[in-house]
Amino acid sequence: MIWDQIESGLEDGNAVMAWSTNTESGFDFMTLGKNRRMPKEMDGVKLVSFLPENDDALEAL
Repeated sequence: MIWDQIESGLEDGNAVMAWSTNTESGFDFMTLGKNRRMPKEMDGVKLVSFLPENDDALEAL
């Protein structure tokens, strides 16, 4: 699978994969790596939650 190849080759970067689905929003996505964007599902719809920009704040989570 493509995502497995991305996961094995990703070092310090970030990756996002999005695709169309038959869900209410019409799409789904996955993220990988240390990034500010985290998927969050609310009422059956997947949204993007942004973490603080500060690396110290990320380490505290």
